[in-house]
Amino acid sequence: MSAMADLATATTPRRPAGWADRLLAPLDPVAAVLVVVGVLLLYVPTYWDLLYGFWSGQSQGHEPLVVMICAWLLWRKREDVARLDHPGAPRSTALVLGFGLLMYVFGRTQQFVRLELISQVFVLAAIPLYYRGWAGVRQIWFPLFFLMFVVPLPYAAVMAITSPLKSAVSVVATTAMSALGYPIGRSGVVITIGQYQLLVAEACAGLQTMFTLEAMGLLYTNLMAYRSAVRSVILAVMVVPVAFCANVVRVIILVLITYHLGDEVGQGFVHGFAGMVLFAVALVFIMGFDRLLGAVLPERFAK
Repeated sequence: MSAMADLATATTPRRPAGWADRLLAPLDPVAAVLVVVGVLLLYVPTYWDLLYGFWSGQSQGHEPLVVMICAWLLWRKREDVARLDHPGAPRSTALVLGFGLLMYVFGRTQQFVRLELISQVFVLAAIPLYYRGWAGVRQIWFPLFFLMFVVPLPYAAVMAITSPLKSAVSVVATTAMSALGYPIGRSGVVITIGQYQLLVAEACAGLQTMFTLEAMGLLYTNLMAYRSAVRSVILAVMVVPVAFCANVVRVIILVLITYHLGDEVGQGFVHGFAGMVLFAVALVFIMGFDRLLGAVLPERFAK
C-alpha cells in the first residue's frame, strides 16, 4: 500500500510554476512587507510635501500620474523579471541602497526635495538588484528612468529657457492668425486682439510643459517597443518641436475663444480645457510623425 502511494505521488504531474511563483520564490514574505512599508514611510511624506506642503509651488500636478504609470510599467515587466535566472548582488545592493539613503537623508534634512525624489530611483533599483542582480535592474530601467519626470526642474533653468520659448510661441501664433485676417498684434509676450490683451504665461509655453510632453513622447516610444534605436532616438528628439507646435495651437485656441466669446470664457473652464487639448494635439503630432518615419526610413531602421 505504501509503495503504491509513493508511486502515485511520484507520477502525479506537478502544477507548472507561474510567474508569481518564480518571482516570489526567493522572497521572504516578512522581508517583502518590510521593504514595501519602508519605501512608503520614506516617500509618502516627500510626495505630500511636493503636492500639498512646502514644495507645492514646484509641483506641476502630473506627479501622481507619473508614479501610477511607473507602477503599471513595472507590472508589465513582472514576467520578464520572473523568467530571469540570475543570482542577486548583495554587495552592489548595499552600495546602491546606501547611496540612495544618503541622498534621501541629505535632501530631507536640507529641504532639498529634488534630491529626495532622485534618491527613490536608487532605493527602488536596489530591490531587483538584491534578488536578480543587474539583469533585474536592466529589465526595469525604463520605469526607473521615467520616475525622474516627477523631479521639478531647477527654477533658474526654467526662467532662462521659458522666456525665449514664450516669445517664439507668441511670434508664431500672431503671425499665423494675422495671415488668417484677424486684427492681432504683439508686444513682447502680450498679444492684442480686438479689445482684448492676453499674456502668454509660463503655463502656455513654458519649459515645464515641454518636460511633461517629453515624458509622454518617451512613454509612447517605449510602448511601441521598436527594435531600431535610430527610430526611437528620432522620435524622442522630435518631441521638442512637437511640444512647441502643440503650445502654439493651445495659444491660438485661447486667443480665438477670447476674441469670439469674450475674456470671461477664455479665462474660465476653457483655459484649463485647452491644456487637455495641448496634450491631445501633441499625441496626434507624435503618432503622425511616427507613421511618417515608418514610411520614409529604410526597412532596417523602421522596426
